[in-house]
Amino acid sequence: MDISIRQTQADSSSGGDAAMVMSLTGRFDAHEAPQFRAAVAEAIEEGTIRIAVELTDVEFVDSTALAELVRGMKNCRERGGDLSLVSPSDPVRVILELTKLDAAFSID
Repeated sequence: MDISIRQTQADSSSGGDAAMVMSLTGRFDAHEAPQFRAAVAEAIEEGTIRIAVELTDVEFVDSTALAELVRGMKNCRERGGDLSLVSPSDPVRVILELTKLDAAFSID
């Protein structure tokens, strides 16, 4: 999995909170989860509480990856922010629907 991170300007509706987009590619599984966890933790530590995770080019997610997405969402929400999912690929969308996580996340 590859993670690319892009800082974005926060709009006025977010109250000026820092925001970022993390674009993931490839497989997102137990082997890659620590890298994602570290990237989210670092972003939160630096004050970013609004994270959009772009999943267009992710071909597979496992339960560990889903748990990391939920962990990131929880950590952001505890600080008044959110972790949203952007354009999940068809295989990822199916997993989100089967696990009912599509109802838990904001998905654009």
